Amino acid sequence: MNMKQQQCSFFLLRYVPDAVKNEFVNIGLILLPAAGPAELRFTKDWPRVKCLDAEADIGLLQSLEADLRNQLQGMNNDREMILRRIQDSFSNAVQPSELKACLTDSVAKEADELSRIYLERQAHRGPREMSTRQSIRHSMQREFEIAGVWPLLRKEIPASQYTRPGDPLKIDCGYGVNEAVRMFHALALSTDPNSAKSMAFTFPRMADGIRRGEGKSVLLTAVVEDDLDRSNEAVSFSLGTLEEQNIRIAHLGEMNKVAQQAASELGL
Repeated sequence: MNMKQQQCSFFLLRYVPDAVKNEFVNIGLILLPAAGPAELRFTKDWPRVKCLDAEADIGLLQSLEADLRNQLQGMNNDREMILRRIQDSFSNAVQPSELKACLTDSVAKEADELSRIYLERQAHRGPREMSTRQSIRHSMQREFEIAGVWPLLRKEIPASQYTRPGDPLKIDCGYGVNEAVRMFHALALSTDPNSAKSMAFTFPRMADGIRRGEGKSVLLTAVVEDDLDRSNEAVSFSLGTLEEQNIRIAHLGEMNKVAQQAASELGL
């Protein structure tokens, strides 16, 4: 391990306008290093918030950034104090994610990178859905790396080994444990809802091939965006299609727990 790296933790700030629906969009990120001041990043993409809640008071949310930035130094990286300040200002409309760990040799650069992953839409060099999917995949990989299991996972698993030659699908990663195979694949449902239909078509055939060839059951998890608009018919259809084929769904915010489970099952 690079001796210059230090252990940090971070959490996201989520705007949750309706506690019953529990739909949210990430608007901020606070990175807490072991030593030194906290790093704060906020989204610049406020139209995403408006898409979730047309009546959102953007000015009030932006004032939280200015307020926190002014007060963080005096909070001594005390997460509970930070959360109380947010709670006092916004009740349950702004909620923290679970605390996640990371290693870095540059706290500021790490905060910038995490902000790019969690708070920004990606610059599109190719089709939009590919950029979004790759961003989700990158975030998924990062959680597995933090948990120490990424080197132990099988990557780019070709479905053609278990279905038939020419099948273009490659599952992002997976591992075997006891009599089961766990697989994980990033899907950008907000920009490419048809990917769920393709996955739902292929997975039963792939699982059947693994059962016949290796004698193992298969659990596939689709890793998707945190801020999906479930009121969108295409998104709702995609989620339902995956669930009908017993494909589990994990939002990016849940990947920390998924990665920790993998670490436990792999004996780390």
